Amino acid sequence: MKLKVLVLGYGEMGHAMEYLLADKHDIRIWSLETRNILEEEVPFAEIILFCLPVNPHLEIVQRVLPYLSANSLCLSIAKGLDESGKTAAQIFGNLLSDKHHYGVLYGPMISEEIRAGRLSFADVAISDPEDFQRIRSLFLGSTLICKQVEDMLGSNWSVILKNVYAILFGIADELQLGDNVRGYLMVTALAELSAIVQNFGGEASTPYSYAGLGDLLTTASSKDSHHHELGRLLAKGQFLDISGEGVHTLKMVAKHDLFNYKSYPLYTLAHDIVMMPEQLKSLLDAYLQRIQTW
Repeated sequence: MKLKVLVLGYGEMGHAMEYLLADKHDIRIWSLETRNILEEEVPFAEIILFCLPVNPHLEIVQRVLPYLSANSLCLSIAKGLDESGKTAAQIFGNLLSDKHHYGVLYGPMISEEIRAGRLSFADVAISDPEDFQRIRSLFLGSTLICKQVEDMLGSNWSVILKNVYAILFGIADELQLGDNVRGYLMVTALAELSAIVQNFGGEASTPYSYAGLGDLLTTASSKDSHHHELGRLLAKGQFLDISGEGVHTLKMVAKHDLFNYKSYPLYTLAHDIVMMPEQLKSLLDAYLQRIQTW
């Protein structure tokens, strides 16, 4: 089935979605750099892919809302929090709930690998489960393999928080702490992710999905991962550009008191290192000493 798709944003993931879909569907692309008018493109679309950071989601949804067709589906791949501490799923739910269908698409989907024709994987959580048939039709025959999940909130938080933990993997690799420590980090990160997701009302098993474990493993080991590289730079004492979705998440969680992060020791270690990078060695040493006595 050929679908009418509007891709919002033409960065790495916008290009990746174009690669996956252009040969099979009617694709249009909008970004700040294109000359087409957003409000004129929206009524055409059956599926709108938000290949944008989460920060502009609120503004863009407000702009497109009056022009959405009755059967439209808004789908986001954003893996962060906006300045008010809201996830993409929350923004969609607040503005589109009971009016239009929406969902999120998360998993190990490195854009360079997608455009190289390699397999990628994603959890799809949608407000109306029947919409998954459209998602199947959208990516049928492509290299993106999708799985339907029910826990939209848990998927969103899993994929957001994995960026925080990925920083620690970069630090451990740069300091050559060894594969055993990597194993410890993976087990402990997943345990904390599960506890945090449950704290928000999500399911304990959600962090073990594509959006959680799948994306965490990818982000924690890929040479193309910004957050793994950030951890390496911090371990080298390079503090000039401490940025990224994971860094922003750390700031927003603390600023808006989204959860008691000090209840989660590994998350707290990532927070303290990013906020006080000059103390990285002492913070890490103290943490490692504590776990040897637990």
